[in-house]
Amino acid sequence: MRCPKCGSRDDKVIDSRQSRDSSSIRRRRECLKCKYRFTTYEEIERSDLRVVKRDRTHEPFDRRKLAGSVAKAFEKRSTSLLTLEEIVDEIVHELETSGREVPSSIIGAKVLEKLRAIDEVAYLRYASVHQRFEDVDQFVDAIHTLGRRIKPNALQRELFPPEPTQGGSASVPARSRDSAIKKNHGRV
Repeated sequence: MRCPKCGSRDDKVIDSRQSRDSSSIRRRRECLKCKYRFTTYEEIERSDLRVVKRDRTHEPFDRRKLAGSVAKAFEKRSTSLLTLEEIVDEIVHELETSGREVPSSIIGAKVLEKLRAIDEVAYLRYASVHQRFEDVDQFVDAIHTLGRRIKPNALQRELFPPEPTQGGSASVPARSRDSAIKKNHGRV
C-alpha cells in the first residue's frame, strides 16, 4: 500500500474492523516514513456481476464508477461521505443479490430512488444525465413532480406510527401498554 502523502510503501496497520454492513474490512494505517494516517478498505472482488449498457454491450460492474457518479450528483452539497458510502453499499448489495447481469437502467433507477429520498438537487442532477434531459421543459417537469411529493416533517411525530412486526419485539409489551391506557382512562 502506498502512502497517499509521501508515496512510501512502508506502513503498519493500526486498527482493523468490519464495515457496518459486514461486506468489507476497514483498516487504519500509518506510514512508517512520514507518520501520516489513512484508511483503506478490503472487500471481496466480485467479477461475476456484469452491466448491460444501453447499446447492448456488456461490461464488468465497477463500484468506483457508481460511487463516482453518486459523488458527482452530490458535488457542493452538504452531505457526508458516510452517507454517500451507505448509498453505494445499499445499491451494490441489491445488485449482487438480483442476478449476474444487470441493465444499466436498473442501476440508474436504484440510484434515483435513493437520491430522491435524501437530496432533491442531487436527484435532479443525476436524473438529468440518467434520463437524458434534452431541454428545459424536462427539467421543469421533473421539478414539478418533486414538488407534488409529500415531504415528511422531521419535527412532527407520526400520527399513526407503524406497528411492530409480529416476529420482532415491541418496545412496550402489550399488557403494560393496555394497563397504561386504563390508568389514563383511555387518554393518550
